[in-house]
Amino acid sequence: MDYTYIVTPFIAWLVAGSLKFLINSAKAGQWAFGHIGYGGMPSNHSAIVSSTATLIALREGIQSPAFGIAVTVAFIVIMDAKSLRRQVGKHAEAINSLSSEVENRTHPALRERIGHSGWEILGGVVVGCLVSIGINGL
Repeated sequence: MDYTYIVTPFIAWLVAGSLKFLINSAKAGQWAFGHIGYGGMPSNHSAIVSSTATLIALREGIQSPAFGIAVTVAFIVIMDAKSLRRQVGKHAEAINSLSSEVENRTHPALRERIGHSGWEILGGVVVGCLVSIGINGL
C-alpha cells in the first residue's frame, strides 16, 4: 500500500509549522512558543492542501478527477484562510478592544492573529509544492 498520499501532507504541515516557529522566533528575538497556532508565515493549511494537489498532479496528471477535487478543496481552504478567518481575527480585535474597557473582565483576550495574508498563503503553497516534489523524487 502506498502511504505517500497520507505522509506528504503531514510532512508539509511539519515543515511549514517548523518554518513558522523559526520565523516567529527570529522576529521576536526569542523562542516564540506563545505564537504557535493559526496565522503567520507560511500558512500550514495552504502547505497541506497544495502538497496533496501537487502530489496528485505529479503522479496522476492534471487531467485526473482526483486532481480536480484536490484543487477545489485547496481553493476552499485557501479562501477560508485568506478571508473568513481574517475576518474572525478582526472581530476578535474589536471584542478585545471593547472588553478591555470593561472592569472585571471575566474572560481572557481572544486570539487576534487567525487568518493569513496573501504572502503567507503563497509561502504555504510554495512549501507544499516543494515538499511534494521532494517526496515524489525519492
